[in-house]
Amino acid sequence: MFRMACLFCSLALALPAQQKKSAPAKPPAAQSRPAAESAPHAPSDEGMKALEAKDYPSAIAAFERAVAGDGNDYAAHFHLALAQSLAGRDAEAVPHYRKTLELKPGLYEAEINLGLLLFRTKDYAGAEPLLKAASEKKPGNPTAVAAYGRSLLEQNKLAEAEPVLRKAAGLDASQKDTLLGLAQRYEDAKQVDQAIALYKDFLDHPGVAERLGNLMLSTGRAGESIAFLEDAVKTSPTPANHYALAIAYLRNKDSAKAGEQFERCIAMEPRNPQLRMSYGGFLRDQRKIAPAAQQYYAAVQIDPTLREGWSEFGAMLLLLEQYPQAVAAFEKVQALGDSRPAIYFFKAIALDHIKQFKPAKESYEKFLSLSEGKFPDEEFKARQRIKVIEKELARR
Repeated sequence: MFRMACLFCSLALALPAQQKKSAPAKPPAAQSRPAAESAPHAPSDEGMKALEAKDYPSAIAAFERAVAGDGNDYAAHFHLALAQSLAGRDAEAVPHYRKTLELKPGLYEAEINLGLLLFRTKDYAGAEPLLKAASEKKPGNPTAVAAYGRSLLEQNKLAEAEPVLRKAAGLDASQKDTLLGLAQRYEDAKQVDQAIALYKDFLDHPGVAERLGNLMLSTGRAGESIAFLEDAVKTSPTPANHYALAIAYLRNKDSAKAGEQFERCIAMEPRNPQLRMSYGGFLRDQRKIAPAAQQYYAAVQIDPTLREGWSEFGAMLLLLEQYPQAVAAFEKVQALGDSRPAIYFFKAIALDHIKQFKPAKESYEKFLSLSEGKFPDEEFKARQRIKVIEKELARR
């Protein structure tokens, strides 16, 4: 007898002994190696000994001689491919595995070895039919089933991959994590319902509740996301998780709980300007103008180049009727290259209130030149104020 080894999955199966020469071939393409049986030191025997000793170069040389002596010896082709694979010579192994299957169609070890080899070289389409055939022959072998499922996964055949990967996970719990990869692929493909269903099977895995909560939140399911994000905060109270929970509460119209989560975020990352901006926006929308101004001011102290921070800070100062400070904030925005019409309009209002009429008029006029009819109400107000200012300046 001789043995066929399964690359990567450590299988070694006994194949039928060599038929006598008078017996019919079964089938003709599957003839064994008669020379090996009649000559105890034939190349194939030497090759098998070298394989067992993990002397792959010697095994390769021996099986090459065996193949040269009998091109129809499928076992020699198989073991040559195996030795080449184990020696890292994958490209050379592929044609010998193919020749093995030509001579011995349906040979499980050749199918799975070649399938895994093609998978390893990222020829997923080529690997798929081989691994499918192998998994059908050995439906209880998690290696074969998982390899077939992964070949489908790598081709983004997600719906086909899922039942196969679930079966592999049922056979071997260590294969279960591949389903997380499938969930991520569903997510990438915008198949949110499928991704969520899979993630729910992995809530005992670190980070899954966080991922599930964020996915629900990003797809408008704020109410559903809260339980998962609350769990994420308990197990991993990071600023990111507190922030996500704050947004979930906010979108679910629970501003009190949202505020608590924002405050925890700030306490954990006081030097994060974007976090300050977000909290400022929350406070502004709650009409808590002074606290909002404090957050925007903190943001621009951390990052003085933050144009949006200066803009929001100026707007809050304007509402607080702190006009000179508002002018300074809007001038900072302009110095940073922000030339939006709104900046000139708000700056003009602040200048107008402190009776700096000439620069106020200039700022109103600049606003009108930039607005191009996009802000009709503000444009009307600007024109009316310009008329009033012109009269005031004429009296001086």
